[in-house]
Amino acid sequence: MADKKNNDENPEEPIIRDKRRVDPETGDVREPASGADAASAPGADTADDAAAAEASELTEEDQALLDQASIDLVAEMRSDMLRAQAELVNFRTRVERDRAANRDAVIAEVMRSLLPTMDDLARAEAHGDLVEGAPVTLVAQKLRAAIEKFGLHQIGAKGDVFDPAFHEAVVQLPSPDVTVNTIADVIEPGYILGERLVRAAKVVVSVPAE
Repeated sequence: MADKKNNDENPEEPIIRDKRRVDPETGDVREPASGADAASAPGADTADDAAAAEASELTEEDQALLDQASIDLVAEMRSDMLRAQAELVNFRTRVERDRAANRDAVIAEVMRSLLPTMDDLARAEAHGDLVEGAPVTLVAQKLRAAIEKFGLHQIGAKGDVFDPAFHEAVVQLPSPDVTVNTIADVIEPGYILGERLVRAAKVVVSVPAE
């Protein structure tokens, strides 16, 4: 009976939460609830979910802009890729062209160093010193065959039309027998390697008489 009496004297008081925005005693505006109190507020989760859903939804105009931006990005990446491929092809072409030009330049320099020997053989042949079957004649034939294999060709022959790009006129002789400048004699033959001039031919030129 004593316990019942004590419970009657000290009943559990109900908990009352004052959610009024304005404090009735001071008149001050209360700060909004935060943290766990805000999370436990009725309808808080529902409001957050609705806000998130609204933020995640895109209008048709926004979706169209997003799709167009994606298309533009893909097109730009494809253009960059094609441009890079073209630059690579051009680079390889330039490398091959430069390599061929350097090769021709080296060969031309080697051939130029052999020209004095070729001139001596030509003079010996003109004087009848290169007898068929003789050792020197065989060497001359092998040397000429070797340099021709690399594309070295002699230019400047008697009767050819004079071309200042390939011929050097040492002497000019007026002649009534020609209507254009014509090679009358070859003092020193010239040579070309492909389209590269190795040495211009030194010639005597007959020019039309006035």
